[in-house]
Formats: sequence, structure tokens, C-alpha cells
Amino acid sequence: MLRFARRPLYKVLLSAILRREWVSRTYSTITSAKKEINGVHLHYQQTGKGDHALLLLPGALGSSQTDFGPQLKSLNKERFTVVAWDPRGYGHSIPPQREFPLDFFHTDAKDALDLMQALHFKKFSLLGWSDGGITALIAASKYPGLIHKLVVWGANAFVTQEDIKLYNAVRDVSVWSENMRKPMVEIYGADYFAKTWAAWVDGIIKIEKETNGKAIFVKILFHKSNALHSSFMERKTQWYHDLTQTTCTSTSRAPGCT
Repeated sequence: MLRFARRPLYKVLLSAILRREWVSRTYSTITSAKKEINGVHLHYQQTGKGDHALLLLPGALGSSQTDFGPQLKSLNKERFTVVAWDPRGYGHSIPPQREFPLDFFHTDAKDALDLMQALHFKKFSLLGWSDGGITALIAASKYPGLIHKLVVWGANAFVTQEDIKLYNAVRDVSVWSENMRKPMVEIYGADYFAKTWAAWVDGIIKIEKETNGKAIFVKILFHKSNALHSSFMERKTQWYHDLTQTTCTSTSRAPGCT
């Protein structure tokens, strides 16, 4: 008679639990590093071991940690490999100091794609919000063969005089709420933050003046319409309210809201 050895049930369960915990720890590790791209040492964070690579692109003056901490922690690590970066002059990608020439969105788009290729990702998806959304749209439109999927929110297709009024109203960071200002001061220091934010406002004003507000991505993807303009302005007005009030809404930048 053949006899089959049986492992006690508690040993089977313990083995499964330990294996699951090991996988969870392995996949949840977030590594930080820098890679030299186009003459700049770009900082990025990476986590997960999935086949689907994602690049997370932050908003104006944003960084991987200030804008995407929850996503780095919580996105499915078995399905995705998640990369969040700091554009040149932002976060831990300093030096250089941030500059805002007319083509700064296009520079960011090239840096982002070159970073992902340097990390050996042949195809990947982009998730970008605010300025990161604009950068993602430019990157996808110029190099569609590299992009798997695109998720964008809070991004501009153009700049209007109404936008400029809102930006000028919050040029002085002292009018920002403490919740919105604090994470930026922590990462940049008060002087660099104030100077760089004012330079960003000037950069957007320059785009509006030089191109009549229509060339953030130069005849790509969007055309101005009353409906689209209304939608953007509703979100911009909410953004201005959130920036200057102590109480934030679901549309607010995550680091400043609780």
C-alpha cells in the first residue's frame, strides 16, 4: 500500500502567509535613484515588478513624492512597474535651477521619454496631472510608438487671459494656504520656492503673449472650443479657491490636503 506524507495544515498555511508577505515586501519596496539624462541628473522613484510600466508626471513645481506618494505606495505592484520622476529643477533633480523658456514643456517631454528608455522600458503608459499632463500629451503626440496608454487630468490645451489673471493672483506664495505652501517649502526652502513659482507664472505669461495662448502643444490634439474653455475655467477657479483656502476639495493637490 502506498502512503502519502501529509504536511500539517498549520504548516501549509504558515508557508503561504510567509510567501505572500515576502512577495508583498519585495514588490512594495520603493527605490530612489538618479540617472544622467540630457546633461542633467534626474531623480526618480521606482517600485513594482509588473509587465506594465507607468511613468507618473507631476504638476508645476511638483515632485515624485509630493504629487504621487499614495500612488507609489498603493498601485498594484504585481501588475505595474511604477516610475515617478522629478523634472529638471524640481524636487531632487536640482541642480540645475528651474528655467521656463517657451519650450519648457517640450524639454520635459523629451527628458521624460529619454529617462524611461534609459531605464530599459521599451513601451510604457503616462499618467500626468497639471503641467505633467501637458508634458504627457506632448510626449505621446511626438512619440506615439513608445506610449501604451495615456491618463491626463487638470492639463491645459491653451492659455487664456482668464488663466493669467488667476496665476497672477497667486504669484505671491504668502497668499497660499498653509496646507498648500508647507510641502513646497519643506522640499525647496522658502526662497527657492517663491522665486521658482514666480518664474513659472512669468513663463506661462510668456507663452500666452508669444503665441496668443494657442501653442502649448502647437496644433496638437486639441482645438479651442467654448465647452472646453468653460470646463477648464471651472477647474481653474476651483484650483484658485483651494490654493488660497485652508479647506481643500477632492480636486486639490494631494500633498496640501487632508
